[in-house]
Amino acid sequence: MFSKILQSQKAFFASQETKSISYRISLLQVLKREIISKEQDIIVAIYKDFGKPAFETYITEISVVLSEIDLFIKKIKTWSKPKRIKPALLNFPSSEFIYKDPYGAVLIISPWNYPFQLAIAPLIAAISCGNTVVLKPSELTPNTSSLLNTIISKVFKPEHALVIEGNAEVASNLLKLNWDYIFFTGSVNVGKIVAKAAAEHLTPVTLELGGKNPCIIDETANLKLTAKRLVWGKFLNAGQTCIAPDYILIKENIKQEFYNLIKNEIITTYGTNPENSEDFTRIVNEKNFERLKGFLENETIVCGGKTNPVTNYIAPTLLDESKLSSNVMKGEIFGPILPVISYSSFENISETINNYEKPLALYVFSNNLKFKTNILNSFSFGGGVINDTIIQFTNHRLPFGGVGNSGIGAYHGEHSFNTFTHQKSIVKKGNWLDLPFRYAPYKNKLNNVKKLLKWL
Repeated sequence: MFSKILQSQKAFFASQETKSISYRISLLQVLKREIISKEQDIIVAIYKDFGKPAFETYITEISVVLSEIDLFIKKIKTWSKPKRIKPALLNFPSSEFIYKDPYGAVLIISPWNYPFQLAIAPLIAAISCGNTVVLKPSELTPNTSSLLNTIISKVFKPEHALVIEGNAEVASNLLKLNWDYIFFTGSVNVGKIVAKAAAEHLTPVTLELGGKNPCIIDETANLKLTAKRLVWGKFLNAGQTCIAPDYILIKENIKQEFYNLIKNEIITTYGTNPENSEDFTRIVNEKNFERLKGFLENETIVCGGKTNPVTNYIAPTLLDESKLSSNVMKGEIFGPILPVISYSSFENISETINNYEKPLALYVFSNNLKFKTNILNSFSFGGGVINDTIIQFTNHRLPFGGVGNSGIGAYHGEHSFNTFTHQKSIVKKGNWLDLPFRYAPYKNKLNNVKKLLKWL
């Protein structure tokens, strides 16, 4: 069945209909209207899936998608134009260009943590570039996945864009096919499976993964503001964010003051009992709840630690001086648990960060220019922020993506357009002059060629 779907999409792509810019724009306009009309349905679906507040859903899911659509509608004509570049003198006379060519049939596999935004945003880009799309959303958020299917089937012909729901076996069967491009967002372990499957067909991929994102705080930081911004960035979506701070590295002499401030900020944000707060999300399912609950064992809990298996609730939690060998420090946490480790020197920071693969994000809170510069220059990571968290995601002019173990490729805005198009190099050669030195016989030509190349 899946192979027939792929054949249908490749045939539609071959018809050249998706190459029409006016056709792409008209579909984006229809998609925008459909999303706006389904705003409340999206909010309800995501709440049913894991209790995300309406405010967070609108800000982190719906508004992001609508802004992306508006940007592509505005810029698609400009971005699609061949880009003229300076010609090589060796090609004289010529004019030379980079053409933006869609890949063809694209497979997008999206995750559960931002189930609407991380499915629709890459679809918007892929369609805007002239591709066809099969979207496989997460089975862990079935209400949102079903709504995605409803929206996409109403806007697009199935040979152009189609949602296929299902479990990991469905994703595995889709990955066996010969796609023209694969875009995956999810865990590192599954990313490796996707990369291996893509390699069988030499299919290009974008892998948006994750990592153990450090957050470094030195003694010059504004601790009250740091606590406020950390509580927001870490506990947004109950910590189920790939760029959320994963652990804190803090100068040892300010740790206790930081604890007092962050406890107060949690109360200010979610009340004395966050379980009763309408603004705090739940863990997506029982399996992830149990995984996160296990991280609390044998740890020193500074605040939080309360759990409720009935609703998959885990309180905003701080852990004191977690060991690198502990379960909570072995991999990405992806939940509302924040280990805090003190440091006394820059060497301590380096030892901890370099104990892990390159992270997707890094954060530093400091007013010391030398310290901040040293941090940015010393470590490799996907992207980051000084004196705040996760806001690097909000600027479409910045590429969003990982490095090494945290991902391959980047997207957002024009970077998304470049991701879903092949940059095709074209030289248009003039016929009014044909320099003879490149043609055989080569006798007595080498020295002249060397002089020419040196001059160029």
